[in-house]
Parts: sequence; structure tokens; C-alpha cells
Amino acid sequence: MAMVAMPRSAAALLTHQASFEDSLAGWYRREARRLPWRERPSLYKTVVSEFMLQQTQVKAVLPYFARWLEALPDFAALAAAPEKTVLKLWEGLGYYARARNLRRVAQALALLPELPRSAEAWGELPGVGPYTAAAVASIAFGASAACVDGNVVRILARLTADGREFRDSAGAARALAPLAQRLMPAAAAGDHNQAMMELGATICLRQRPLCERCPVRAFCAAGRRGNPSEFPRLRARRIERLAVTRVWCERPGALLLHRAPAGARRLAGQHELPTAEQAGLTGAAAARGKLLARRKRAITRFRIVESIHAAHPPRRLAPGLVWAPLARLEALVLSGPHRRWIGEILRGRTPV
Repeated sequence: MAMVAMPRSAAALLTHQASFEDSLAGWYRREARRLPWRERPSLYKTVVSEFMLQQTQVKAVLPYFARWLEALPDFAALAAAPEKTVLKLWEGLGYYARARNLRRVAQALALLPELPRSAEAWGELPGVGPYTAAAVASIAFGASAACVDGNVVRILARLTADGREFRDSAGAARALAPLAQRLMPAAAAGDHNQAMMELGATICLRQRPLCERCPVRAFCAAGRRGNPSEFPRLRARRIERLAVTRVWCERPGALLLHRAPAGARRLAGQHELPTAEQAGLTGAAAARGKLLARRKRAITRFRIVESIHAAHPPRRLAPGLVWAPLARLEALVLSGPHRRWIGEILRGRTPV
């Protein structure tokens, strides 16, 4: 790897690299959370957990991971599973392309003469980005590849009090990747990466970091300045606000849903309550119906308010609209929020 000029504070950190590694590794051995993919670890557990943990917190992943391993215990079972089964097991975790890519990875591995061992080789598989490739290769095979996600960016920016303003987290990750790689120890690469992730998830928090409990506070330039929460410096994201009007149409024993086409970029093959437009209504016309629920949610930079109004069933079903038997809703693949909202409305316990 080409040598990269480091800021003065980064160079100072590298001067004490051995002590930094010892402090971090010792803390990780003592304090690492007991997580199911760390107990009796395997390549399969590592791959599944890394896909699930993309943009998702550990506490949300835990029940899904247990259910997934029970239903699909290895790559062979996953490769052979119908896509509908895979999506059903993933239901509620969001970002469903991860589930499809995970299945595609299992199918690709079945065709290879041997398992890939390097981060570069893992990066050639479907849906495996630089972070996931480094995590799998280092944890499963000891490859010296640094993982750089939001947690690691935050740690490195604070350790070095990096004053640069980054356009976004991806830009910060690219800028700090050389330092992350320089900090990789000669051995136990997987433990080092997991220790960095653990530190960011439990101690070096985005807001109110627990500096007094940090095992590497002696090496932290931002900590010495007393302003760790000011790092990393990311350009403010432009928030976009959206309003979505949806309709609730029932007939005896069935609910009208919209099923996204199989080739859709988001939510392919999944069901949601139809928007007014999908049901052939204008938003204003749909809004004249009784308001059953109003819910807010955030997806990346979007802040969305969704209003669900009672409406008369359309005379003709437009493409994508389906009558879903209420008795079979549990068997359908619904997006997580919509399953929750539908359940609340059916139980009649939805406050507006």
C-alpha cells in the first residue's frame, strides 16, 4: 500500500501504535459483548451478521439472526431457499436488497472451486461493499483489511482531532481508510476490527461519548481538547420532507394492497397499503375519507408523514393492486412499518 502523508496528530498516534493496540485489544477481550455470531463463530455466521448489521443496530438484528439461523443454517440451505422465504425471514429489517444479495452470495459461493479469502475477492460478490468485504475476510480468514464504517470514522476522527469537513460519511471513510489500514496489527486482524466496531458502538458514541470509560483515551487528541463530540465534521445533510396519502380499502375478508413488481429497486415483491395514486385517486380526494392513522418515519435524508384514509374500493384493479385475504396476511411479505400499521388498525387501537 502506498504511503500516505498523515496529519500531525495521526502521525503522533502511529508513534504509539503498539501501546494503542495493546490497550484496545485488552479492553476488547474483557468487555466484548456476547453476541450469537461471536459464539462458535463460522464463516456463515459472519457473513449473515455483517449483511444484517449494514445500517441496522445490533439490538434490532438479534431476533432476526436467531430466526434466520434456525430456518437457514448454512450457505447450502440459503442458496436453495425460494426468494419469498428469504424475504419473509428478513421482513422488518428493511433495505431488502441486502437479503436478495445475501442469497445471491450463497448461490455464487456454491459455484466457486474454493472459498474466497481476501477482501478483494469478497468484494467481487453481489452486494459486498468494501466494509463487508474487509469484515468477512479479516474475521473469518485473518486478512489484514481494515473495516471503515461510521463507528470507525468517528473513532479515528476523534483520536486525531481531524478538522477537515467531509461531504458525507462515505467521503470521510475514504479519507480515513489509509490511517485505519496503518493501524492494523500484524496479527489478530479480525479481533482488531471487531474491537474498533465495539468501541464505536458502546463507548465512542455519536452523542455524549463515554470518554471516562474509554480504553484508548490516553491516545485521543479530541478527548484532550475536551470536544470529542465535534468530530467527525460532516457537512449538514439537506433534509427533504414528504407527505404520502394512502388508502384503506376493505371488502369482506380482504384488504387491498399494492405489490411492488419483482424488478423494483425498492421493496420488490413486497406488499404495502396503496397510495392514493395507485388506487386511482388524487391525494385530495383520498384525504376526504376518514383518517385512520398518521405516522412519521425517516428513510435516509427523507422525513415522511404518511396518512391512511378509509376509501371505497376501486371498480377496477390497476396493475399491482391485489386483494389480500385477511386470514393470510401473516404469510405475505409486507414492509415492516405497514405490517405494524395494518395490525394496529385491524385491532382498532390506533390513535390518530
